[in-house]
Amino acid sequence: MPQFIDIHPHVISDDEGRYPPAPLFGKRSDWSQERPSTVETLIAQMDAAGVAKAAVVHSSTTYGFDNRYVVDACNAYPDRLIAVGSVDMLAADAADTIRRWVGAGLAGLRVFTGGSTKEFDPSELDDPRAYAGWELLRTLGLTMCIQTGPVGLPAVAALARRFPGVPVILDHLGRPDVTDGPPYAAAQSLFDLAPIPNIHLKLTPRIMADSQKGAASPETLFPRLVEIFGAERLAWGSNYPTSPGTLAEIRATAEARLASLSAEDREWVFARTAQKLYPQLRDIGAKTAAA
Repeated sequence: MPQFIDIHPHVISDDEGRYPPAPLFGKRSDWSQERPSTVETLIAQMDAAGVAKAAVVHSSTTYGFDNRYVVDACNAYPDRLIAVGSVDMLAADAADTIRRWVGAGLAGLRVFTGGSTKEFDPSELDDPRAYAGWELLRTLGLTMCIQTGPVGLPAVAALARRFPGVPVILDHLGRPDVTDGPPYAAAQSLFDLAPIPNIHLKLTPRIMADSQKGAASPETLFPRLVEIFGAERLAWGSNYPTSPGTLAEIRATAEARLASLSAEDREWVFARTAQKLYPQLRDIGAKTAAA
């Protein structure tokens, strides 16, 4: 039976006294209030969905740069979860802050330039003030997720080229327009990133839905992505609970949309790429057993 590893669920605490909301940009996301999911709920959802492990992504639209809940939550389940947090990469003390959170248990970073509560502003990405933090990511062997849209892809490319030793993951594939169908000319700015080997793509419910809109189809879109980037640069993320539905339903949809891929390619998308990007997902069970 294939293994399933999720690199994009979120958790929200039900204890606002201990973990008070302080959303980035000052506006809390609707989903975090309407569909909050504690780490205990996430684990139950993972069990029901047959998801072995997860890289849990900090909710910037709930907690800003306060990573305490995602770190505490993942530390409570070290055999199943690792934490991906956010820091202000432009702050003068960004490198010290990264070291502090890594010491507390953080296993990866994310830059959130916009999304459900704000239009994308990629100006903070390829900013010299962020370079010290990125250099530290290279030193520590940490992966960086980037949440942006097509407007931010030139900055993503510049950063990935400047720091080739840092694996970069584009959340939601950078939100390309694929509704024109094959050969997907409207997504050319995404395809242009393929020669940069440290850029990876996260396949989430957004692209699963878009693959059936307009002239797009899963049978033409996902093989095209594999052809251009290689399955070893594609990884599945559930976006649970931001995206509606149970984790089992989200996984089933992803499996259905990717059914045209080979068994080996699906293994990369659903587990092996995640383990390449986050080696802790390959090791955490063994470490726990040996402890």
